[in-house]
Amino acid sequence: MDPARAQALCATLDLPAPGPDLPPFFHHIYFWEAHPPEALGRDGHPAVGGTIPDMGLPRRMWAGGRLEFPAPLHSAIPAEKTTTIENTAHKHGRSGPLGFVTLRHEIRQNGTLCVREFQDLVYRTDPAPDTPRPVPPPAPDGAEETRPVQFSPTLLFRYSALTFNGHRIHYDRDYARDVEGYDGLVVHGPLLAQMLMLMAAEAGPLTRFSFRASAPLMDHEPATLCRAGPRYWVCGPNGRLCMSAEAG
Repeated sequence: MDPARAQALCATLDLPAPGPDLPPFFHHIYFWEAHPPEALGRDGHPAVGGTIPDMGLPRRMWAGGRLEFPAPLHSAIPAEKTTTIENTAHKHGRSGPLGFVTLRHEIRQNGTLCVREFQDLVYRTDPAPDTPRPVPPPAPDGAEETRPVQFSPTLLFRYSALTFNGHRIHYDRDYARDVEGYDGLVVHGPLLAQMLMLMAAEAGPLTRFSFRASAPLMDHEPATLCRAGPRYWVCGPNGRLCMSAEAG
């Protein structure tokens, strides 16, 4: 677990340099899967059909996840990650057909389980030009703590680079607008989850954390990180709920 990567993510997020124990969710910048250009899909992700089955739908999003932290994950020590398919399903939502894939990741150091993660992916069709945008849910009231945040294109690019995430919605504005129908660069769901996890970890080491994305956030939009007890969420403009989470 190269310490330089963790230091680079801390610099990207304007955090102090990390100690020997990696902050929660920093494992996301490790275990890259580097594929040649011909093995990528149109969106910049690795083409489906390997570990992830082909759901027959072109648009992919990280919908949420659940994490357990049985033991600290240490920097500068080798680690092993195993990934298995936990579940797949097809459903039909308001926007049309949907495909769901849940992956289970387990990370061990010296034979000790340090992280267990369930990653939920959702696949959907391209939006028709006249398709109305879904109405996002409102963010809850009663926040006990709030922090304003802003995500610049530079921050999104650096996070994409550190996570080796080629998804073009995070750095290719023309693709994000013309192909996937967004009005800006999309802030990574894992980046929002990372910010919430770091906020939650200030109260003490995390043992569990779950999060669910509910509406996209664009690079030109201000947002607010919120907390009420063990519940956390990201509030976007006009009070829309972008992500909800709970710490344990």
